[in-house]
Amino acid sequence: MVQIEDEKTSRIPFSQRLFWSIFFMFLGFTVCFLIFQYQREREFAKEKLNNVLSNYNYQLFRKCQDSKDINQAVLSFMRDIPQKDLRVTIIDPSGTVLFDNSGMEEFNNHNNRSEVQIARLYNEGFAIRTSESTGKRYFYSASNIGGYIYRSALCYDPYVKDILTVNNDFIYFMALMTLIFFFVLSRFTFSIGQTISKLRDFALNVEKDQIPAADYVFPNDELGDISQNIVTLYHKQQKTKNELAMEREKLIKHFQYSKEGFAMFTSDGREILSNTLFIQYLNVISDTQIHQAEEGIEIADLEPIRGFLNKNLRNTNRKKKVLRESVTVDKNGKIFLIECILFLDNSYELSINDISRQEEESRMKRQLTQNVSHELKTPVSSIQGYLETILSNPDISPDKRQFFLERCYSQSTRLSGLLRDISVLNRLDEASEMFDLTEVNIPKLISEIEKECSHEMEKRHITSEVILPGNPTVMGNSSLIYSIFRNLYDNTIAYAGENVRITVCCYKEDPKFYYFSFSDNGVGIPKEHINRIFERFYRVDKGRSRKIGGTGLGLSIVKNGVHFHKGQISAKSSPGNGVTFLFTLKKQL
Repeated sequence: MVQIEDEKTSRIPFSQRLFWSIFFMFLGFTVCFLIFQYQREREFAKEKLNNVLSNYNYQLFRKCQDSKDINQAVLSFMRDIPQKDLRVTIIDPSGTVLFDNSGMEEFNNHNNRSEVQIARLYNEGFAIRTSESTGKRYFYSASNIGGYIYRSALCYDPYVKDILTVNNDFIYFMALMTLIFFFVLSRFTFSIGQTISKLRDFALNVEKDQIPAADYVFPNDELGDISQNIVTLYHKQQKTKNELAMEREKLIKHFQYSKEGFAMFTSDGREILSNTLFIQYLNVISDTQIHQAEEGIEIADLEPIRGFLNKNLRNTNRKKKVLRESVTVDKNGKIFLIECILFLDNSYELSINDISRQEEESRMKRQLTQNVSHELKTPVSSIQGYLETILSNPDISPDKRQFFLERCYSQSTRLSGLLRDISVLNRLDEASEMFDLTEVNIPKLISEIEKECSHEMEKRHITSEVILPGNPTVMGNSSLIYSIFRNLYDNTIAYAGENVRITVCCYKEDPKFYYFSFSDNGVGIPKEHINRIFERFYRVDKGRSRKIGGTGLGLSIVKNGVHFHKGQISAKSSPGNGVTFLFTLKKQL
């Protein structure tokens, strides 16, 4: 740690490294460019001088063509040009010097001269070299005309050097640009360095958990904006972290005081979180003492859960979705529902719920239904008594006969409805998987129900408004959905009163569910009864209900039908303002 701190304090700041890196790159580029430009200017100057001397060569050629005396031709040529010190040479195809005004008497073969060799190949050539004849340094320009070489040369003295000298103004311009770049870059890197320095200070404070109360102020540029956003996002993240920590604490407290045993585990079975009730329930189920939550999975009664985990945790080709498995354990006079949820990251949770009371309530309800079936003997006996009276008294008056028959029909209708409702509820409780699934068009189904109920609705002056946007269609059981809406209609017709308006509305739709409301503006239900109306055989007004002929199971069928379709139902009411049923139906089971 000390070594790292020493390295941090001794290293060159990033802004300086950035500045000198960019500056030296620019300086290197400038030097390379100047060298290139310098060479280019020199070559251009040489070409320019060569063009002048080449033009002299052709002028000399024309003079020689016009005069038979070479000396006279050269003298005439020299008078016409400004460079009086120009050296002129004429070389024949064999390399013999025919004329040279340098004053030398003897010349060796000139075909080996570089400018002559180039001119032999390309008709034009120039070179800067020392003359082998005079020992002086010349700028030579040779032209190949008809096999003869006409060559002009100027001494490489300050005059020629001045011609070949590059203009230094460009160098001064580049030096000025370098200076400007130096100041602009220094200002730019200083701003970056200032921002990075503040960010570094912020990061060190975050590392030490010593964030100052004052806000950081960054330069007004893009990097400053990014830095400010980083600081802002950190503060938001800290706020969210604190909120999550608070929620986590609340969640842990909730699990600790929950009436359900709960534990979470990593993919390798290590405990993440558990409550005390989880250990207690494990010890009730287990034949041996359980001390740690991890030991619970080894209990023999949890073999289905263990097999479920082993199968899916080892399956590398498992589709990444949340899986669920449950098992019911009856042990030591208690009935427990144990559920396991396997999450996407292969962590899982176990929950143990004591459902002994629920199972007992369910048993009692089933027993109640069975008892009611036995009690149906009373209406059957009544029907038999009326029929026996009719059969044993052939001379009974027509009015009496009609009365007895109507009572028989009324009791048989009520009996049939009661048996039908009990049968439906038993199937929902014990064999819900036997219901067939088809596409059910809700508007069409409600239209059929309204036609069937039209006589009773007209009789009680009841109207209906159906608002079903989007033509909702459910993949479910047709008879159960029919029972849901038919029982709601029958319940309203029987108990809401006269001059009532029924409103059926699909007020919301999401990817999975339709949301329905069934309401009326009738007499309503007192508050003390509203929470019990879905109980089997529960009646708000028992005397009136029996007189009307209801079975007391209609709303219970509605609730169970909604639950079969993975929905929820609730009711709200106030006397004089009618009743509203709110329920959902899943689109696809």
